[in-house]
Amino acid sequence: MLSTSRRRALATIAAVAISGLVLTACSSQRGQEESEAPSDVDTTFVFGASGDPSSLDPAFASDGESFRISRQIFEGLVGVAPGTADPAPLLAESWEQSEDGLSYTFQLKEGVTFHDGTPFNGEAVCFNFDRQNNFTGVAQSASMSYYWGSLMRGYADTGTSIYDGCEVGSDTEVTISLTQPFAGFIPALSLPAFAIQSPTALEEFNADEVGGTAEAPTQSEYATGHPTGTGPFKFDSWEPGAETTVSVYGDYWGEQGQVEKVIFKVIGDTTARRQALESGSIDGFDLVAPADLGALEDAGFNLVNRAPFNVLYLAFNQAAEGLDDIKVRQALTQAIDKDALISQVLPEGTVAATQFMPDTVVGWNPDVTTYEYDPEAAKALLAEAGYDESNPLEIMFNYPVNISRPYMPNPEQIFANLQSQLEAVGVKITAESNEWGEYLDRMQGGSDHGIHLLGWTGDYNDPDNFVGVFFGAATNEWGFDNPELFQALTDARGLKTEEEQVPAYESINEQIAQFIPGVPLAHPVPTLAFAPRVTEYPASPVQDEVYNMVVLSE
Repeated sequence: MLSTSRRRALATIAAVAISGLVLTACSSQRGQEESEAPSDVDTTFVFGASGDPSSLDPAFASDGESFRISRQIFEGLVGVAPGTADPAPLLAESWEQSEDGLSYTFQLKEGVTFHDGTPFNGEAVCFNFDRQNNFTGVAQSASMSYYWGSLMRGYADTGTSIYDGCEVGSDTEVTISLTQPFAGFIPALSLPAFAIQSPTALEEFNADEVGGTAEAPTQSEYATGHPTGTGPFKFDSWEPGAETTVSVYGDYWGEQGQVEKVIFKVIGDTTARRQALESGSIDGFDLVAPADLGALEDAGFNLVNRAPFNVLYLAFNQAAEGLDDIKVRQALTQAIDKDALISQVLPEGTVAATQFMPDTVVGWNPDVTTYEYDPEAAKALLAEAGYDESNPLEIMFNYPVNISRPYMPNPEQIFANLQSQLEAVGVKITAESNEWGEYLDRMQGGSDHGIHLLGWTGDYNDPDNFVGVFFGAATNEWGFDNPELFQALTDARGLKTEEEQVPAYESINEQIAQFIPGVPLAHPVPTLAFAPRVTEYPASPVQDEVYNMVVLSE
């Protein structure tokens, strides 16, 4: 379990309620006491989603819209403590790690059933873990089982998986073994990708029969119409491009709460989602544009800030001309005024970043090397690197358009702000923009890009989920080869305990700071907006928001 100091630190990132909207603070995300409410309340909750889920089988999903729905239907062994990114018991009531760090024994909750009546027990747990380890073909691709492949390092037939099996001790006890220690294993289990699904439904609806290619996979019958978990809501229907509906599961093991039906209505455009809220056709939506916050609050809508468990960064592709020079990278870093960026274009409450992860994550280094805003120093460094007014540094600056992410609510404005700062020290910018899907493909799939905006919202609370994701191996995004850093991250990932992680990741964060692969800019605050009738919403920094905890007043 996590240390007291870490739990206290994580408590500071509990989501902030504004406009009088109260956040629940119960001891369990799923088992809160039922809220008292008038009997004439409309118990259907309509949420404005930015897009369709990619899959209703969480083992084959990695996107936020899929996980938003999955969290209503499914539960894992491990959940998240309300208002934090801290792992907490869910279907497992407790667990113990072996002294060698290679096995975990879980004590399971009794009296739980899946939505199809199948009992939840040790056999069901092992079925799910064995299932993912035995994926083959297209099912192994990153576009499908991303989290198993990246966290377990492979599959049974690749010979690289660190999963070493699951043993059933009884209906209420299982032991999961690994081939090497992984300190982030318990936090990782809070991901919907590791949710426990009904073995009966998985087999009946051919969950593993996926097709297509890694670039264009096709989902199974189960993943498009029969997701079956143990959560407070059961699946009703999915109309791609329109909406997904879930409704109350009457035999849920915990307190069901007030909401009886949830509709996830697809509204792709941010402005259209705001208009839908204003017209009363939805009860709430995520990723409110900073420019809309004041008007929505003045009009009486409730705003909720999600604690910023994220990082916005400016990446340097060292395969691009000039960016392989450490003096150039430091110059660009010192040309940027993070405070000005935050005050001018990012949401209120955003804080400047010094590292590529929030300060609530183990291994954040309070003494890390920083490069303060100093445009004159930036010009001097560029001159040392051979660039001046007669021979300016020319850089391609890539940024996405028509997209809003929790870490990057307004990329066009962020780009314009940074462009002006860089041009002020003599950098010649060539701006290039792309729609989101094309942008990601370009940044991650090839070398034709320069400096660029991206970011990350943490999936679970472990440093490997931040710096390991960014810098664990050579990638097209960053364009560098740094074997020393890669090995340090590999070694740190295999540590057994949090106590061992702290010095290892503090050292890694200093390595990253001195190498300057990019600029960690800020930790922006994502905001949700709700109709006045929504009086409680379980905001979570890792978006573990389950709607049996929503409270409605009318």
